[in-house]
Amino acid sequence: MRHSVYESLCLSHPQAFANVEDAMRHGGIQFCRSHPYVERSPRAHRNAMENVFPFILLGALYVLLAGPSPSVARAHFRVFAGARFAHLGAYLLSWPAPSRSLAHLVSLLTNLSMAAQVLWVAASEW
Repeated sequence: MRHSVYESLCLSHPQAFANVEDAMRHGGIQFCRSHPYVERSPRAHRNAMENVFPFILLGALYVLLAGPSPSVARAHFRVFAGARFAHLGAYLLSWPAPSRSLAHLVSLLTNLSMAAQVLWVAASEW
């Protein structure tokens, strides 16, 4: 939902509308154009969904199978959430190049850490 609000704000501020009918309602066909910040928002949302769904699955398996201490599990979840918010900020606000990659790397390492612990427990019980 926050992405749709962001897209709406980006569209209305520079008067750039993706649909002809919206442009006609707000000044004319010349306002039917793309805007780089509006195009970033769906890509950021798609990227978030590609990373959040595996995290939810791994997080559930991690808690149910690996049995971590609550503080360790909380640290994993907070680091992942922080990294994803940093990635979102880097994507939407066009932060310098390595910031988005580093945020993605941190979230990926968090997922790999949980996956390794789940696999370790599963292998030891087999």
